[in-house]
Amino acid sequence: MNTANFIPNILEYSLEKATYKWQTPSNIALVKYWGKSDPQIPKNASISFTLNNCHTTTQIEFIKIESTEIPLFELFFEGKKKDDFKPKIATFFDRIKKYCPYLLEYKMIIHSENSFPHSSGIASSASGMSAIAMCLIHLEKELTLNTDDAFLKQKASFLSRLGSGSASRSVEGPIVVWGKHPEIVGSSDLYGVKFPYPIAPIFQDFQDTILLVDKGEKQVSSTVGHNLMIDHPYAENRFKQANENLSILSKILQEGAIEEFIKLVESEALTLHAMMLTSQPYFILMKPKTLEIINEIWKYRSETKSNVCFTLDAGANVHLLYPKKEKESIAVFIQEKLSQYCQNNQYINDYSGLGSSKI
Repeated sequence: MNTANFIPNILEYSLEKATYKWQTPSNIALVKYWGKSDPQIPKNASISFTLNNCHTTTQIEFIKIESTEIPLFELFFEGKKKDDFKPKIATFFDRIKKYCPYLLEYKMIIHSENSFPHSSGIASSASGMSAIAMCLIHLEKELTLNTDDAFLKQKASFLSRLGSGSASRSVEGPIVVWGKHPEIVGSSDLYGVKFPYPIAPIFQDFQDTILLVDKGEKQVSSTVGHNLMIDHPYAENRFKQANENLSILSKILQEGAIEEFIKLVESEALTLHAMMLTSQPYFILMKPKTLEIINEIWKYRSETKSNVCFTLDAGANVHLLYPKKEKESIAVFIQEKLSQYCQNNQYINDYSGLGSSKI
């Protein structure tokens, strides 16, 4: 699809004031993307579980004004004015104003809050940017009288990507692919698509408990980390590996091959952090307790033959993945063994969800 298709032809600016409120979740990648080119184009395809409980709720009030050259907005995060977040949002709006010309016709008052700690390795930019995009798309729906919901969701994913690449995977669920891939029908570098094939029962309602090892700000942002892949000595092999792994995972998800799922997902997590360890400059986002948790998981799986496994995002926290049928036994494992490694014994129980929802 040509990006010109996302530019609205006719806009009716009779709407003087409107308010929309959307809740969109974070997501956890199973095959990771690490490395991109402008404008927010991934170097390899990725696939993720859309989460449910880890979400951002965003309300935007649109007030009609005289047309401006740059989008005007105020930003409140968790009830407080947050000017230090504004540059990133301003960059996002600048990138998308070509596709959303109505941004220049309205002042926006944005109120946003997370159900989880900001900047701690849970993809807050994914849920945050996609929540803003859904509010914008709902305004566009009224201004254009476009009732094609499939197109509007696709455009929301397209816009979300221009704020945060992984945000493209948060509009829908439960499993979403972002990045052009020859074996995923309809896949694109421009937006995420729902995994187009039947999912085996064992991977339906999959559980994800996020073990909060460190709720503080990351030492190195994901944006900086992505840029370090530009001259990374292992970059090209990594991009090839990721695309091959997505092909393998596609079959795993359809066939229900849980043991192969565990091997691939854990390998992907460790490979992501290996790229950080071998970049220049190198950096480490894992903490000692991250490794303690990983070893506890391996020990538990060896002793019980459980189908639990882990993955990591760009941070210290551990995502504990397991089938729903093991929910009770894993709850005991978390409480008795893993919670001690979490900051203030805190963790979040989550599961694969269906994406954005209007509040």
